Amino acid sequence: MDSWNETCQACGASSTPLLRLSLGKDFFGRPYDRLSPQSSQNPQWYCTSCSMQKNLHRDFRDIHTELNALLAGQSSELSKGDEFRRATLRLQEIQIILSAPNQQSPFLTDSEVRLLMERLNTLTMPV
Repeated sequence: MDSWNETCQACGASSTPLLRLSLGKDFFGRPYDRLSPQSSQNPQWYCTSCSMQKNLHRDFRDIHTELNALLAGQSSELSKGDEFRRATLRLQEIQIILSAPNQQSPFLTDSEVRLLMERLNTLTMPV
């Protein structure tokens, strides 16, 4: 795909450079590869704004997954005090970004972030 001639697969913007993030680290520093055969055979291309929003969504999803593991009594990065605090701060950052004017996300709503923050706030922070 020629990223310069296509449209953003989230918002439909065209005539703008598009990004595809495939390798990196998740919120907790673990490596991920969205383009591996078991993951995505159809990579998505996003404009700069949607790419940033997708990164927020990925962090939200990582925190959500770890919270579910913690609540199920499984091993979780959130059982570490520093990671718990960092996740709490990141959710606050995401909520601030989503509440800014003209920052609608095609991936995540403010209410989803608020609900996850409420769930996280019901727990006692690990030491």
